[in-house]
Formats: sequence, structure tokens, C-alpha cells
Amino acid sequence: MALKDFLPILFGLTMTIVLSAAARAEPVSLVGFGDSLMAGYQLPPEDAFPARLEKALTEKGIDVTIANAGVSGDTTSSGLARIDWSIPEGTDGVILELGANDALRGIPPEETRKNLEAMVARLKERGVAVLLAGMMAPPNMGPDYAARFNPIYPDLAKEHNLVFYPFFLDGVVTEVGLKLDDGMHPNGGGVGVMVDRFLPTAELFVRSLAKGE
Repeated sequence: MALKDFLPILFGLTMTIVLSAAARAEPVSLVGFGDSLMAGYQLPPEDAFPARLEKALTEKGIDVTIANAGVSGDTTSSGLARIDWSIPEGTDGVILELGANDALRGIPPEETRKNLEAMVARLKERGVAVLLAGMMAPPNMGPDYAARFNPIYPDLAKEHNLVFYPFFLDGVVTEVGLKLDDGMHPNGGGVGVMVDRFLPTAELFVRSLAKGE
């Protein structure tokens, strides 16, 4: 083959390699979708859970961006109403954290489950992976409500084969010093504990997305 005939082939192969490398260089794009626990209620933006988690993952050498789509006061119903436009095109994965306000308001757990399942379905239809963050009913709602509410998250994770973190407030909910004066929301120290405990699950999730699993 003459050199002049080989050059276009060589150029094409080079461009393919360059473009493939560029595609791999794109960071994994996540969205933290939830309520005030995700939004960072009364905290500076850099102390909100998505920002702190992004920083922790980056420090482990993982190329990721995490947008904060938390809205204080959101229930699963209001989350479902905004999920289509709150998750931009090109998002690889969503950390789905909703349900605490449902429990506080005594919304029937059956409705909470239906809304969460609808959100998971919509995200899957768009090819967006889901990491489901679990929630537990507050004790004052009583054992009957808890028995109906608490299994929602592990059941959905199992049924839809989702990466699952059992309790978003793990390590914080009973620690007064890790919460704001309202006794409900984490302070900066509380968010730090949440991120530390959440990190292994997030790392597993992001690495699976980076591999295209």
C-alpha cells in the first residue's frame, strides 16, 4: 500500500483513539436529588451533602461531579412532579433521597412507595442509574406506620436491582451534637459523618458507572 493511501487510514485510527480517550476523560455526572437533607438546610453550599461527597470522592482519585438538586420540604409527591426537569440530559446517575417529609406528615406509606417507584422507573427509562438512599420512620409515628414505611426502600432496591444505602441519616439521627438546633437536620459535622459512612457505597456506584456496567 502506498503511503498516500495509508495516511487517511492512519488519520482515522488516530482520531478514533483521541476521541475515545476524550470520552473516557469525561467525569461521571451525578445529581443528588432529595429534600432538605440533600439540599443542606441552613448550611453553606460547600457543606451540603453533594458538595462534601464530591470532594471526598475526588480525594480518592475518582473523577466525578455531583449537582445538588435538593429542595427543602419536598415529599416524594413533589419530587415526582419535578424529576423530569430537575435531572439534566447527560446525567449518569442519581442519588435518590426522599421520604423523610412523607413520614413526618404521616403520608400513607403506600403512596410514598408508589411515588418512589415511579421516579425510579422514569430515571431508568432515560438510562440514568439510581442509588437509593433509605429512610426510616420517626418513632413518634408508631410501630404500625414504621412496619409499613421502613421496608419500602430495601424492597424497591431489591425489586429494581438498585445500589442501596439503608439509612441516609445513619450515625447522626441520635447524636445531638451532630444536628442543628431544630434537632432534625445535620450540621456540618453531621454531614461529615454521613459522607464518611456513605462513601463506600458511593464509590461502588460511581466506579460501576465509569465502567459502563
